[in-house]
Amino acid sequence: MTVTPKKPTLGPEISVERVREHHHQELEAIARYRRATNYLAVAQIYLKDNVLLDHPLKPEHIKDRLLGHWGTSPGINLIYAHLNRLIRRYDVNMFLVTGPGHGAPANLANLYLEGSLLAYYPELTLDKSGLEKFVKQFSWPGGFPSHLYPGIPGTIHEGGELGYALATSFGAVMDNPDLVVACIVGDGEAETGPTATAWHSYKYIDPAESGAVLPILHLNGYKISSPTIYGTMSDEELMLLFTGYGYQVRIVRDSDLDADLYGSMDWAYQEISRIQQAARSGDRISKPQWPMLILRSPKGMSGIKEMDGKPIEGSYRSHQVPAKNATTDERELQQLEQWLQSYQIHELIDELGRPKPEILELCPKGNRRMGCNPHTIGGKIRQDLKLPNIFEFEVAIEHSQTPDFCSRGDNQIGNTHQLGKYLKSVIEHNPKNFRIFSPDELESNRLTPVLEATNRGYQWPTDPADEHIGPHNGRVLEILSEHTCQAWLQGYLLTGRHGLFPSYEAFLGIVTTMMDQYGKFIKFSKDFPWRLPVPSLNYLESSTLWRQEHNGFSHQNPGFINSVLDEQAESARVYLPPDANCAISTLDHCLQSTGYINLVVVNKNPMPQWLSMSEAVAHCRAGASVWRWASIDDGVNPDIVLVGIGDVMMVEVLAAAHILRSQLPELRVRVVNVTDLLILEEKSTHPHGLDTDMFDALFTSDRPVIVNFHGYPSVVKQLIFGRPNVRRFQINGYREEGTTTTPFDMLVRNHASRYHLIMQAIRLAAAYNPRVAAQANERVSQYEYVLAAHGDYIQEKGTDPDEIMNWQWC
Repeated sequence: MTVTPKKPTLGPEISVERVREHHHQELEAIARYRRATNYLAVAQIYLKDNVLLDHPLKPEHIKDRLLGHWGTSPGINLIYAHLNRLIRRYDVNMFLVTGPGHGAPANLANLYLEGSLLAYYPELTLDKSGLEKFVKQFSWPGGFPSHLYPGIPGTIHEGGELGYALATSFGAVMDNPDLVVACIVGDGEAETGPTATAWHSYKYIDPAESGAVLPILHLNGYKISSPTIYGTMSDEELMLLFTGYGYQVRIVRDSDLDADLYGSMDWAYQEISRIQQAARSGDRISKPQWPMLILRSPKGMSGIKEMDGKPIEGSYRSHQVPAKNATTDERELQQLEQWLQSYQIHELIDELGRPKPEILELCPKGNRRMGCNPHTIGGKIRQDLKLPNIFEFEVAIEHSQTPDFCSRGDNQIGNTHQLGKYLKSVIEHNPKNFRIFSPDELESNRLTPVLEATNRGYQWPTDPADEHIGPHNGRVLEILSEHTCQAWLQGYLLTGRHGLFPSYEAFLGIVTTMMDQYGKFIKFSKDFPWRLPVPSLNYLESSTLWRQEHNGFSHQNPGFINSVLDEQAESARVYLPPDANCAISTLDHCLQSTGYINLVVVNKNPMPQWLSMSEAVAHCRAGASVWRWASIDDGVNPDIVLVGIGDVMMVEVLAAAHILRSQLPELRVRVVNVTDLLILEEKSTHPHGLDTDMFDALFTSDRPVIVNFHGYPSVVKQLIFGRPNVRRFQINGYREEGTTTTPFDMLVRNHASRYHLIMQAIRLAAAYNPRVAAQANERVSQYEYVLAAHGDYIQEKGTDPDEIMNWQWC
């Protein structure tokens, strides 16, 4: 039996013929506009002179280095022209996120014609002089690169690393109810894992409080050198896939793409308006099906059809630069000239290089131009957060001034739980300007108090028994995709709002390259005065390796610290507060900052509390200080300096100092805590770095220094490289030794326990203090025995001994 396949449907019915009949003149005008932008895209890639073909094309008119991507450009130009038409017809507040970032020649062509480039680059005038500068400087030293970047107005996403355009777009529309972001997703980009998850983002968009994203899958069939997955799928398969995602889908593929896209754009905008109006009138649609478009168009359409007997248009060969040998091959030079001539540019731009009025009439005006949309320069519309008084969240530290007694450390509190109380108040004070983007770990990271002020935002129906989740008042967005959280947050920040990304320490590394791309965007943004600073990208790294002993080796990885430190010194900040008050002070500072990537590392388990809020503020402002109350004689004239960096590491430093105080009082110990990791670097290298005088005042100039560091020891070695006499520094940290074991055994395995510190201190201090030397061998042997006994104990009992679990400073 033969089964006749179902005829594929292209989505909601639109009469292309009717569109042609009623909008014939407008479609002709759009086609002329596209000829202009296609010409300008080709000219940018190839020409350095004779930009209007006033003379026969010669090799000397062509750039020596041919860079850029043609294949995606005509599709982008098609979409851009119809978005412009939509903006003009409905007065839409809209901008474009272009996933295929290497299609910059197309974006730039449109931005030039609409005058957005002129608004920021006065030399790029709409005449022959400006046109020559514009065409020549593409992929030219000091000019525009072959991909989008911060120097191109209207850009909040480079597209250099594929996969993040769609989620970034959704982040941009959150809390922007009047904004529509059109997002072009390349069909190569659509093969990435992050894009696959990002299609679900609309399930987190409240149509009453946020704007809308119009996804446009640009399906031209090919990647660099092979077909795309979606390009090999039938229309029916695509419809089933994206309908399954929950979208209303329309496939644009008529022989008259302009007419088809014209009607499809109108339909999509009307569907967006219908969904939003229903939600805003109190008649919310359950499971709204947001519109999306799939544009099937030949790759490199309107370009060279064939070369050397092989197809160019409609194949992967159009992806980058066809006719790349035009300066040396006469046939390719002729084909390039014929290609450029096919656009009949002199019908569109006059002899003085001025676009004809009928071309410019198709561009929106003022801030409705997509390159001038205010949301694309978030620093200009940024509003500072209204932050609560941090002293309202102080953990009380009661301590006596007598030298033999101090109750510091008595109070065991989860640092992130206390942070949660502070963040709850931040949300209450900023109901439309702050969000938390969390990969399903908010409660696991003990930030639960924030759920007293907000829900997890989610639009799809959930079980009535599910708690703190729903379509209203959702300032927390949880999805088990670090990529999506990162992209949402980037879109939110770059459009001027504030946010926080809490995560398990071991899995923040998933977004390392995204963070790096964002860091480059922020760095480049500083080169353009019109790109004012946006709120900082704030990471809260919890569930740290030292208390992941129950999850095992896979959850023990502090490497994200290394990745942040690889960023430019002007952008990167890493903080390791030792207790809750310091954590609150640090995060309060980060939420006030702009233009940085801030990483705050805080343990979630109950920890001893050391500093009052006043002390914490002073300590965090300094970045590091001597803890005189924990040192011998206030830390004056030490034999050894013990340094803690990280909350768990600082407990071990204090435990070691406490034991030495009672059992070897002859050893003079100075205790230092570092909360701002970058103070270790030289001031000439990093703005937070200590100068030599202050560095020596803190760590001495000649005494041994033992550093107990939260992460990989190589980090501290990297930071102090170049300091005088660095061989006196011994650095403990994570040695990539881990398993499912007890918390203290994690420290023992990595030689970062209090007993290792004691033995190191005795060995090193013996060279400076003869009273210590006289006892050194006996004491070191004692603690080697203690360590061996600990191994036997945990094998028998399965837990750490009471003297470890219940240790207190006094």
